[in-house]
Amino acid sequence: MSYRNLKAKELLTIKTLGELKAAGYQTRSIKQELRDNLIEKIKAKEMVFPGIWGYEETVIPDVERAILSMHHINLLGLRGQAKTRIARLMVNLLDEYIPVVEGSELNDDPLQPLSRYAHDRIAELGDATPIGWLHRSDRYTEKLATPDVSVADLIGDVDPIKAATLKLPYSDERTIHFGLIPRSHRCIFVINELPDLQARIQVSLFNILQEGDIQIRGFKLRLPLDIQFVFTANPEDYTNRGSIVTPLKDRIDSQIVTHYPKSIATGKKITMQEAIVKTEQKGLVKTNDLITDLIEQVAMEARESEYVDAKSGVSARMTISAYENLLSSAERRALINSEKETYVRIADLYGVVPAICGKVELVYEGEVEGPVIVAQNLIGKSIRTQFLNYFPNPEKAKKEKRGNIYKKITDWFGDGNTMEILSDLPNRDYESRLRTIDGLDDLIDELHPRLSKAEKLFMMEFALHGIAEYSLIGKKAMDTGQSFQDLVGSMFDPTKHFGEEEDEDDDDRF
Repeated sequence: MSYRNLKAKELLTIKTLGELKAAGYQTRSIKQELRDNLIEKIKAKEMVFPGIWGYEETVIPDVERAILSMHHINLLGLRGQAKTRIARLMVNLLDEYIPVVEGSELNDDPLQPLSRYAHDRIAELGDATPIGWLHRSDRYTEKLATPDVSVADLIGDVDPIKAATLKLPYSDERTIHFGLIPRSHRCIFVINELPDLQARIQVSLFNILQEGDIQIRGFKLRLPLDIQFVFTANPEDYTNRGSIVTPLKDRIDSQIVTHYPKSIATGKKITMQEAIVKTEQKGLVKTNDLITDLIEQVAMEARESEYVDAKSGVSARMTISAYENLLSSAERRALINSEKETYVRIADLYGVVPAICGKVELVYEGEVEGPVIVAQNLIGKSIRTQFLNYFPNPEKAKKEKRGNIYKKITDWFGDGNTMEILSDLPNRDYESRLRTIDGLDDLIDELHPRLSKAEKLFMMEFALHGIAEYSLIGKKAMDTGQSFQDLVGSMFDPTKHFGEEEDEDDDDRF
């Protein structure tokens, strides 16, 4: 049986260099290892990057081509585009275990030792040299590029304490304390946010990427390091904080551009996979596809909004946080009202405003409007867009020969009626308020007759918000919920005197 066919348990029984040679072990570079294992996975029709959605036809094929080409990789994309996730999943393409000279700090290959320690050990013990085994999970190193990163951190430096302890002169290479990169020999080494790395530090990577040697304080060392480099970078960093120096960029073989989910279905898949739903919430809060579609639509509206900085992007983390906030909003209402079960509401969608505010960078106009107002407007646009998937276009309904399907509802508000849908209404009050509005019940019965009671109430509230977004009725944001009234009445409030300033609470008006 060949070495490649040995199982993990059999490998771990090999304890010496002689036993390793007898098993037929041969040195293989990490890039060749990644390539060989990728080929096996492709042939076996296995998923190479599980949990990565939306990249099946774009990014993943590019990454696979880069691995097959044995390239160093730069993943270029905006925040929240799974760049680091892809790098971490490359670990699955490594062998489960590889042999190392036991006690070596540089993961020395027993047949191709790199460090002084490994050379001396093998020269002394020969085939009796003890062998250790390194698991694939220990062959991944990740470093966030920050302005304070030094050459000593990455490459290494002379360690005066080690020199004093071992009673060695500084000229002895055994006084060197190796940095993260040499210690990642035969590993995947990831540098996140590469443009944040100072230019002089980037220069120190030139020889490692091309020739494989390093320089430490004048020591003449040639260490043929065997490393798979993966870099991540955000295009925004090129102008805001720094850039990748041209010679370094030239040494990175493949630059792969990532992107955001191109469809709501893909976005939902990511959100449902990543969101942390608490055990209590699973039994307490009932949801539906429409509410998750609305959350994903908010992200898409934000990426197109004139108030949101497109260069910064809108992270996929926004929809994940928003969905968690949505469930918590419904859970809080149920706890307040001592209810054993509740169904999500459109009112809960406005409870995700904090998640939106924390995840978008505003341009100047947006900063003037205020992040809360921008977030509320994005939710409104999301409702307006999704509304047409469930109801007739209100603008065209006015011209229908059979009559305007929304007329009964608008007439009810036109008679001077108003309706406040508060965020924390008990289920009974929520139902009674929605059923008070003439025509709203009939609208859902006509267009969506097969809904359960909870689903019907949700659609009634959704319809109310939708026709407000199409300016058939007026809507006003309050601290405790939303108020609906006749559109004209909301524009000309007879209780106000000419020239009177609005209260601060009215600043959230849509």
